[in-house]
Amino acid sequence: MSAFGDFDSQIKVDVKNRFSRGEGMAKDTTVTKFSFEFWLHKTIEWGQTSTSESQQDVCLHLPELQEFLLQIYGALKHMNCTSSIQEFPLIGQLLGRLCWNPFVIGYDECQKILMWCLCCLYSGEPQTPVELKANSWIQGSLCHLLSFSGLRNHDTDINNFISTLGFTSADYYSKLIENVVLSLVTELSRNQFNRVNRQQSMSSRVKSISLLCIPLITLPDVMPLLEALLSYHEDRSQEVLHTEFLEAVNEAVLQKKIFLPESAVLQLWLRHLPGLEKAVLQNLEVLISTQPSSLEEMACLIKSSLLHQAACHPAVFRTIDEIFKNALLETDGAPEVMTVMQVFTQCFVQAYHKNNKQLKFPLKAYFPNNPHSLVMAFLKHPSDLPATGLHQHLTHIAEMLKAAVEAKCTGYCGDLFENWFLFVHFGEWADIAAEQLLSQVESSDALLWLLAFYYYPGEENRRRTQTMVEARSVCDHLTALFRIPTISVTDLQTAVSSGTKQNKSSSNLVVTHLIISFLLFTPTGYTVAKEFITHFVVAGSEIPEVTGLLTRLANRVSQLGMKYQRTVKLVNDLLLKLKCGF
Repeated sequence: MSAFGDFDSQIKVDVKNRFSRGEGMAKDTTVTKFSFEFWLHKTIEWGQTSTSESQQDVCLHLPELQEFLLQIYGALKHMNCTSSIQEFPLIGQLLGRLCWNPFVIGYDECQKILMWCLCCLYSGEPQTPVELKANSWIQGSLCHLLSFSGLRNHDTDINNFISTLGFTSADYYSKLIENVVLSLVTELSRNQFNRVNRQQSMSSRVKSISLLCIPLITLPDVMPLLEALLSYHEDRSQEVLHTEFLEAVNEAVLQKKIFLPESAVLQLWLRHLPGLEKAVLQNLEVLISTQPSSLEEMACLIKSSLLHQAACHPAVFRTIDEIFKNALLETDGAPEVMTVMQVFTQCFVQAYHKNNKQLKFPLKAYFPNNPHSLVMAFLKHPSDLPATGLHQHLTHIAEMLKAAVEAKCTGYCGDLFENWFLFVHFGEWADIAAEQLLSQVESSDALLWLLAFYYYPGEENRRRTQTMVEARSVCDHLTALFRIPTISVTDLQTAVSSGTKQNKSSSNLVVTHLIISFLLFTPTGYTVAKEFITHFVVAGSEIPEVTGLLTRLANRVSQLGMKYQRTVKLVNDLLLKLKCGF
């Protein structure tokens, strides 16, 4: 019994959270000091001897004990762990002794009530080794209660029976847990399809089961029950699973403590919006703070989160999209956020097309605020078009986007932002537009407008026209340099200055995009790339923009074939230097 006293002394720690349990289980939740001391004294007496008189005494007191435990639970569920210990300093000894008394846990609902009491003391977010040790004890006690493992210490016949079957005690009780889980899963499945009349009582039972699962979530044998609970639905609009169960499962998934099937994770996030939001924000924070070296690495991190798969459900996609939208607004269109958003969209599109054997939702369900023809144009993959068709497709996109913006917007309005937001999803087309501008004899108004809108969506028509004029000047100078066998950094600097004569030019980001594309995609630009970017970045303050652009273009270059392998190496070297601060 020393374990119980040890637990009682160790559990006196500060905790920030607790798992509150059930509602309305006891009519009277008043626990007097006298009643607590009486029952603690009784449990000590019962544990010191196993005579028939002692066992009879236990049985005679069981109905009253159950009422007392309901009162204890009624008090604990309104407290946190610290206040519970302050109110009942010996609560660990009392519950511990009762958990190991086979007469107590075998009577009516005592076993269930003991579980609820233990769960009230469980630390939701243990911060210290003491809290971890206390949680471990509680988990062990709960597993013991579930499997009735205490019986093996009090009944030799059961142990002999287990040995006769050829099992060890550990194997037998492990199998017993599996059977308990299987029984609950079967019960849930049967009630799911039969739609029993006692809907209210079943809802209460399902909530209780989910509540009692919380400390057991990371146990492998409990996984089938978690899946069954997450897939259980009723006709009522109210959530039947306990909120803290959903929170605990979500936390375990995010911390990689459990690995649920994609379908179960989807059900989790559909039922628990805060869990989905936390998953998205955590993934976004990791992707931005760790600065993956490539888009491929970023895509791997996104795919490991299962968010792209879950996004195949429109409700999940729109929630994730809303978070991206808010992140863009709060960061004033930070390039890091735009890049993450674009890679996520690529992962989502792959998952959407991969699920072609399943019933698909229409694309309108994902992009309800945009013209369908524009969405379809953006979804077209560049590799599906011939090289000669890229310019025409981009012109088509620019014309549709411009028509959508100018037809519905006068000044700032939601439609303008929604169409720009759609464009950001598929930012690769902006990269291709810059390439195409440098490969044309004469600059295209449509492609210049596309780049200007991508970087400066809120500009008025007059200001956007000025941006296009400045970008055209730079583009013409770069096209002229393309025909010269050898160029210098000074030549490039002259090209930049030609379009940005004002100190604070509105076209800086467009010009940067054109210059970087020139350096990477032209033989003459390649020769001065390192020197120019080093000078360009050190002299200015465009490190985040240039880093984000290089990361995106590295992925673009790698898709163009072997002849660009030298450029891929150059981009990787430049990214390494930028991250090291030169």
